Amino acid sequence: MKPIFRAGLIAVALVATGSASADVFKCTDPISGKVTYTNTKTGEKGCTTLQKEQSVTTVPAPAPRKATPSDFPRVDDNTQRSRDNDRRKILDSELESETQALAEAKKTLAEQQSIRNGDEKNYAKVLERLKPYQEQVELHERNIDAIKTEIGRLK
Repeated sequence: MKPIFRAGLIAVALVATGSASADVFKCTDPISGKVTYTNTKTGEKGCTTLQKEQSVTTVPAPAPRKATPSDFPRVDDNTQRSRDNDRRKILDSELESETQALAEAKKTLAEQQSIRNGDEKNYAKVLERLKPYQEQVELHERNIDAIKTEIGRLK
C-alpha cells in the first residue's frame, strides 16, 4: 500500500472509531513532507488538529449500469447479419491487401539488405538505412494482427 493511501485509511479509521472527545492530528514532516494521521499529538512541528465537524471524503462507487430501455430502437436479426457479413467482407479485403503490402515490404527490405554502398563501411550506417524498410514490415505485420483480431471478434 502507498504510504499516503495508508495514512488516509488510518485517518478514516481514527475518525470513525474515535470517541467524541478524541482529537485527530494531521502531522506533516517538514523535511520529507510525509503526512501522518494520529490520535496523539507528537512534539513535531506541522501537526494540526482536524476539525471534528470536518466531513470524511470518500470515493463514490461507480453507478450501476442501467438496463436498455424497452423503447430503445433495435435492429432485426436479418439486418444485423447482413451488416456482419459486410463487415467480414471488408475485413477480409483489408487482410488481403495488407498481406500483399507485407510481401512487397519484405521484398523491398530484402533488396535493400543485399545492396552495399561504398560509404557504408560502418554497419551502423547500414542499419540506419534499413530502418525505414524494417519499420514498414513491422507496421504491416501489426496491421495484419489487428485485422485478424477483429475477424476473430465477429460472430
